[in-house]
Amino acid sequence: MFMSSAMMIVLAASVFPVTIGLDIKPDLGKDLPEEPQASIAPDGSGLPPAAGSAEQGKVVYSVHCLSCHGESGEMPGNVLVGGLGSLNTDIPTKTVGSYWPYATTLFDYINRAMPYGNEKVLSASEVYSVTAYLLFLNDIIDFDTVMNAKTLPHVEMPNRKGFRTDKEFQFK
Repeated sequence: MFMSSAMMIVLAASVFPVTIGLDIKPDLGKDLPEEPQASIAPDGSGLPPAAGSAEQGKVVYSVHCLSCHGESGEMPGNVLVGGLGSLNTDIPTKTVGSYWPYATTLFDYINRAMPYGNEKVLSASEVYSVTAYLLFLNDIIDFDTVMNAKTLPHVEMPNRKGFRTDKEFQFK
């Protein structure tokens, strides 16, 4: 097929936009729109003032979490519940109850990264509620236990002693 010079110029202009004479510069050196969110420490520093229970979390979970994690947190590939005692087996199951050493870390993760694809839409109360619900599903707290900045750091996770700090390792 034969193309005229004019047709080739039109085609090239549509594929390679003309930027000659435009003042295009990278958008570097500008302040970030807001302060980056601080991590929540295992001792609870940085937790926001709010509260939520597993009862409230069940509702939030059904709206924001159920499609990826299943009705009871046991959807294959996205398991959140069970696995207790499996970490030293040939098929370890890393879940909230079997792997996570601190409930505050769970809060931090949900707060920053969930729900997947729509991160950071949950209020602090909703994050506390979902955290409480997941702790309940893993038999760590009771259904009516309220989680907040004071109670969450005191939750004793089943795998709390399953991790070591750098100071505990002896290098030879």
